[in-house]
Amino acid sequence: MNIYVSNLSFNVQDEDLREFFAEYGEVSSAKVIMDKFTNRSRGFGFVEMPDNVAAQKAIQELDGATVEGRAIKVSEAKPREERSNSGGSGSGGGSRRPYSGGGGGGGNRW
Repeated sequence: MNIYVSNLSFNVQDEDLREFFAEYGEVSSAKVIMDKFTNRSRGFGFVEMPDNVAAQKAIQELDGATVEGRAIKVSEAKPREERSNSGGSGSGGGSRRPYSGGGGGGGNRW
């Protein structure tokens, strides 16, 4: 099971995240997500546990737990599907038509 962990202290590293969950069972991977420009933690991460029963127990017991003064949020990770449709046809989709064939000379302005 893939588990989403948020509201992490910026000091929490991958190994710390692994240790939080290892108490409940085998951890396949633990990754704190880093900002690609600053290389600092973004305050959330993901943990993978092969045993769903152990993962559910970890979620129940760690959700709301205080780690370095912060109440972390722990839940089953959801697929990133909802982000894929939000970028392409947003605000500029219908109004920016440089080859619209007329319309008062405004066709080439972006």
